[in-house]
Amino acid sequence: MNEILGYGEDAFTLWALKRRLPEILEELKDKTKPSDCLIFYRPSFGRRGGKARAEFGEFDAILSSSQNIYLIESKWDKKNGIELGKEQVRRHKIFSWYLENWDAQRYGNDWRKFESESQSNFAKTVQGRKIAPAENRLAENLEFVLNKLQEHCKRFSCDYRKPRNVLLYFHGNESRRIERVVAEDLNFEVVNINYSQYTSGNFITLDC
Repeated sequence: MNEILGYGEDAFTLWALKRRLPEILEELKDKTKPSDCLIFYRPSFGRRGGKARAEFGEFDAILSSSQNIYLIESKWDKKNGIELGKEQVRRHKIFSWYLENWDAQRYGNDWRKFESESQSNFAKTVQGRKIAPAENRLAENLEFVLNKLQEHCKRFSCDYRKPRNVLLYFHGNESRRIERVVAEDLNFEVVNINYSQYTSGNFITLDC
């Protein structure tokens, strides 16, 4: 098998989800078995986010356990600072709204009905943005991800309407651990992952 080496936050995130999931769950005080988890890696909800638009970017990952849904951003200590930007914070608020308000049983595959009934509520929650329009790739992606997460949570009777915000922080020295990050009015739980013994020249081996 060929050796695949990855560099940067995306590669570290994929490696952590594949190889360090028990550690991630332990830090989150989540007793779910890794085999009972559902993971979306870099789910895309549009790249052209901005005023009066529906797109709101990509999470680094979404992890659904038997207890919670975790909306994940990743940071690497090789970059300066760990500040979460306004777009990242807004992404968490927008997706949390969708989780709370989308009801597959009620709407079926009728996103247009959901859009019509929910636009005013959405606008009050996220000012300056609009809900994903029907028959649009963003709406398709959202509906698929929301349905999968809700199905998974219902299987384990966990509350999908209250996701937890998580920062995966990759560091090469224990002295660089951080405990939590507050961005605007959101609290991000931090999962510290020491990568020092797994890298070579700042690259990490990805098993495929």
